[in-house]
Amino acid sequence: MDLSMKRMPEQPVENQTFSQAERNIQNLSLADDEERSFFVEQSPFEEVAANVSNHDDPMMSCFTFRSCLLGIFFTCVLAFTNQFFAFRTLPMSIEPLLVQLLAYPFGKSLVVILPTRRFHPFGTRYSFSFNPGPFTIKEHCLITTMASTASNVAQGIFVLTVQRVFYNQAVSYWTGLLFIFSSQILGFGFVGILRRYLIWPASVIWPRTLIQCALFRAMHETNSPDETLNASQLRASRFRFFYLALLFQILWYWIPGFICPVLSYFSLFCMIFPHNVIISQITGANGLGLGSLALDWNSLVSFLGSPIAVPFWAQMNIMVGFVFLVWILTPIAYYSNWWNAKTFPIASYQVFNKEGYFYNVTNILDSQLKFNETAYQSYGSIYLSFLFALNYGVHFTAITAILVHTLLYEGTTLYQQYRASLASIGGDIHAKLMTQYNEVPSYWYTILFLATFVVSAIVCHYGQLMPWYFLFVAAFLVLIFILPTGMLLATSSMSFGINVVSEFIAGILIPGKPIANIAFKAYAYGSQIQAISLLENLKYGHYMKIPPRTMFLTQILATMITSLVNYIVAMYLIDHVPHICTPNNVEWKCPKPTTFYSASIIWGVIGPTRMFGPSSLYFPLLCAFPLGAILPLPAWLLMKKYPNHQWFKYIHFPVLLCGVGLLPMAPAGEYLTWFIVGVFFNFVLFRYAHAWWKQYAFLFSAAMSCGVAVSGILIFFVFQNNDIHFPKWWGTGGITGDGCPLANGNFSGDLPSYKRFDL
Repeated sequence: MDLSMKRMPEQPVENQTFSQAERNIQNLSLADDEERSFFVEQSPFEEVAANVSNHDDPMMSCFTFRSCLLGIFFTCVLAFTNQFFAFRTLPMSIEPLLVQLLAYPFGKSLVVILPTRRFHPFGTRYSFSFNPGPFTIKEHCLITTMASTASNVAQGIFVLTVQRVFYNQAVSYWTGLLFIFSSQILGFGFVGILRRYLIWPASVIWPRTLIQCALFRAMHETNSPDETLNASQLRASRFRFFYLALLFQILWYWIPGFICPVLSYFSLFCMIFPHNVIISQITGANGLGLGSLALDWNSLVSFLGSPIAVPFWAQMNIMVGFVFLVWILTPIAYYSNWWNAKTFPIASYQVFNKEGYFYNVTNILDSQLKFNETAYQSYGSIYLSFLFALNYGVHFTAITAILVHTLLYEGTTLYQQYRASLASIGGDIHAKLMTQYNEVPSYWYTILFLATFVVSAIVCHYGQLMPWYFLFVAAFLVLIFILPTGMLLATSSMSFGINVVSEFIAGILIPGKPIANIAFKAYAYGSQIQAISLLENLKYGHYMKIPPRTMFLTQILATMITSLVNYIVAMYLIDHVPHICTPNNVEWKCPKPTTFYSASIIWGVIGPTRMFGPSSLYFPLLCAFPLGAILPLPAWLLMKKYPNHQWFKYIHFPVLLCGVGLLPMAPAGEYLTWFIVGVFFNFVLFRYAHAWWKQYAFLFSAAMSCGVAVSGILIFFVFQNNDIHFPKWWGTGGITGDGCPLANGNFSGDLPSYKRFDL
């Protein structure tokens, strides 16, 4: 039969209910197995159609002994490794893409090793096999999804570490374990009401998931290129292309990753004039990055993510915001000495005293590590570099801009989706194919949320972490921001964390209590992270046709395993590593827990009132809240008034602000190269080599990230972990890594920041 002659029913897809779509599928001619799983209909979005298969085999093995065994194994490995290295002075994280790469040969090996005999437990008619057949793409997907939950260390771990190491307090082991469990699982309860907005609609793409989908198809669909492409132009299969690109990246990364690190952020003008402070500040990768290039994929994607997964319109918004705020506003403010800016580095995320030295927080605490008002008045308030202060302003602006933008641009659509989903779930071909699997009942999420909330309240009260009733505020904060921030990530690949707003609110509600401040942050910000992670995995499973109930249960299992392993490893290190998280142990300085400790001082001890109150130098930054509410209005009004001018709808202030909001933690030198690569792939290749882009673009991104992971781990364990370094030469880039030591120097002198601002 000519499959191309098949027709779907005349009723529009978006108006079909799940039951209608299911009947339509069943009414198609099912002459053979291939026809039963293939439909000519494709996703209306080209990037999805190019990387996600439009057919499914519901009989394909998914939740098997192999997938469960390997999923638990890789979850434990990632949870252990990422927690262990989170405390190291040079932290390292293993990404799920590496697990995706390793799980394939492991799964193939189990097919050969495990017995194929079917067992009938207790003489029942039910049977199972340890080895039900070939290793399938669905098993592979489930393994990677489980392991992805371990890619981020639980936020609660850093709270317990700060409490034990810096404040000499401790909760019982059971209380600590329940705190980790509850803070990690609470966010899952919000997902039940968000599926109708962020998973089921075809227009909510989640571009980052397409990279993994492309890699899965390359590994499991090893036949010739797609028939819709010109085979004379594209002769390489996805499988072959991926491994060629992977080999190239494995070999190349040894140059910027070990031999010549200066290529990670290359500041040409700074290296020509290394003793000129102004040129260093303007052109240095760790300054404002004007003209700096990043020739290292790891440096390119460390903060902004893969430029290939970010739509071109979002890249334009980010670059416009970067040019205005960093290359125009910051130099004007710095050299005009706004907020005494020239006393401090131009781009630094450290905090300083009035003279420009690092702020010593112990000077404002008493012997019980409580805030001392007299000492604070004597020592002075905290000062920030201008770019760091601007970062807070950008966050304050983004908070209200995200809410207003979502209401204006997405409000009507979200309301229509809500009304439509009360009776049915409509969508594209992928939603239709998912009709054959049982959806997770909403009451599962409700029960999970209520049970976790009760446990959280008990832990907070008896563990004396924070007043338990503030959990209502934390949950309400997540409820407000989870849909706008989820929509932002799902459409643009840009994320916005509520860590700053949660610290700000906790500082007002619970003043003078540093542990309560970061515990509130763990429940609010941690819940947002977990909810977004589960949503992204659910969309990932939606594309790969994984049964929703299987996804839900395995995610909960993997989260509990990750929490347990994180807690055991962290407590063991704290108990057995001498002087951990202190300057006395150069290998275990714990940068992330130390950041949590600094946040507990800034927001929990000093508090937002002293930082941004009327008498503060940074009081004007509070104007950013109403500014963010106003910014989306002009573009929205222009879009309504001139509907024929399509480009108005691509003005997206939340994306603009979230991209710039990563500074100064993200080096400014990353942005220009990131934008150039993004334009090359998503504009030039998309327009002039569309067949190549459709076949290989997302797969290229996966190969680059996997190559970095493989070489990075080899370099770390073989050389860096044994304190073996490449001989010093100009390619090592000196102390700052980009060959630009004065980039963070003060304007009035020639001393670099590591001398000028050291205690």
